[in-house]
Amino acid sequence: MGGKIPTLFVFALLCVPIFCPAVAGEWGTDTWLSSVISSERLDSGDEFGCHGYEGVDPFDDPWVIAACKEYLVGLTNASRWGINPISFGISHPVVDEETGAFLISSGFSIVGDMVEDAPEGLSIATRNGASLEKGASDKTMIESAEEDSLVSIHWRARVGDLRVREDKDVISWLEEQPVWFTTWGEWHLHRESGLSTNAVLNNSTITIQPSQPMDMGSWSVPGTIMIELNSTVISVSESDGKPMPMLASDERKLTVGWRQVDGGIIVTKHPETTVIIELDSGTGGIVTTPLLTFNDLNYSVTIVGHHTSNLFRWTQDFSGSHLSFTWLIERSPEESVGWKLPLFAMTMLIAVPLSIVYLIRNDQFS
Repeated sequence: MGGKIPTLFVFALLCVPIFCPAVAGEWGTDTWLSSVISSERLDSGDEFGCHGYEGVDPFDDPWVIAACKEYLVGLTNASRWGINPISFGISHPVVDEETGAFLISSGFSIVGDMVEDAPEGLSIATRNGASLEKGASDKTMIESAEEDSLVSIHWRARVGDLRVREDKDVISWLEEQPVWFTTWGEWHLHRESGLSTNAVLNNSTITIQPSQPMDMGSWSVPGTIMIELNSTVISVSESDGKPMPMLASDERKLTVGWRQVDGGIIVTKHPETTVIIELDSGTGGIVTTPLLTFNDLNYSVTIVGHHTSNLFRWTQDFSGSHLSFTWLIERSPEESVGWKLPLFAMTMLIAVPLSIVYLIRNDQFS
């Protein structure tokens, strides 16, 4: 009977890892989102949106929508234009009414990038520029983009433990293209801002101001209009008399300013400001056209970082890049070890050898 007790004890110890409950897990925090990397990405014109929590489907667990927003806002701003995130990554082709209501109530207005249909109040950003992954990129697809359209290019730095290689040739080629480098939120709100801008001619003075109030949430994104005219521009300034900066023809990131083009001028202004243009003489009239693409460029491009759970890993290949990124942040689980696992390991290290020695000696005496 004496030999059976330690045998049963060893068996019980070996079974503990099988039958004991799993160590409780908690959600981790990507501290890179509150580091200098985040600040640099914002200064470069990037946007931070949400992709939820890893392994949690917002269609089954809609609480994750507001939770992801709260997590992100607690670490960084969403854009240089606003604090709260407005873009959400969805992996379903159709956003149902219930999920759409949760998204809208949490302040999200853009979904993508494989979404085909969404309730009213949500804009869709479509993946139409393939990927930056080496072997999956497609320059032809990007080059064939329609005028004034937004090209969204997929990027994911890691799939599990596997690192994804970027296509350096496509990146270098993209950085040389005469296109607007932007983000989901910036592109959509720039369009709305331009459509809500009006210009009025009074003698030799043109006044540009909002034509209607805009509901842009906490974002203040400039909009662009083109004014066709026959007179020479003397000055362009804001209502306080401060001159507006001149735009370079090769400026590819959204900024406030103006420049002359064939047949007139283009002006990019904040939605809440008024701009005054003084002409050298009266003119027969003006024609105002909102521009969907900043600086009258061909079309717009954004790189969409999916499942961005570690900002350092997702951005490490793009330090100093001119491209603009829409980072869809995903919160990953983090296992909490606690005190039980080390205690169990120590118990095993001590008890198992002692039990084996006891069995051997007991067998010898028997």
